[in-house]
Amino acid sequence: MTYLGMHRHNGNAISDSAHLRQSINDILITPLGSRVMRRDYGSLLSRLIDSPQSPTLQLKMKAAIYSALLRWENRITLNAIVITSDIDGNMQIDLSGHQRDSGVPFTLSLPIGEQ
Repeated sequence: MTYLGMHRHNGNAISDSAHLRQSINDILITPLGSRVMRRDYGSLLSRLIDSPQSPTLQLKMKAAIYSALLRWENRITLNAIVITSDIDGNMQIDLSGHQRDSGVPFTLSLPIGEQ
């Protein structure tokens, strides 16, 4: 199946993997409660960002990522969520999985806490 959409920054048409990546990114960076007509859209990541880095935080982040994508992005199945951090407190989320309709694998890396 081909997915068509619009690039959020330049308005150009995007499809398939680019559309999927943009959708995943949007779900994860949108704080729960921030969309007026869709208060339950997004993830809890924004509430966890400034917490002290620990194994507990990583587990909470993985749960937030998994539950948000399970609810809002039914085109994928996640195989792994890896969270890495550096000494400056910057974190990166690496996702891997496959598209449900085609079985095509995907990987996605998202910086968290960098602006």
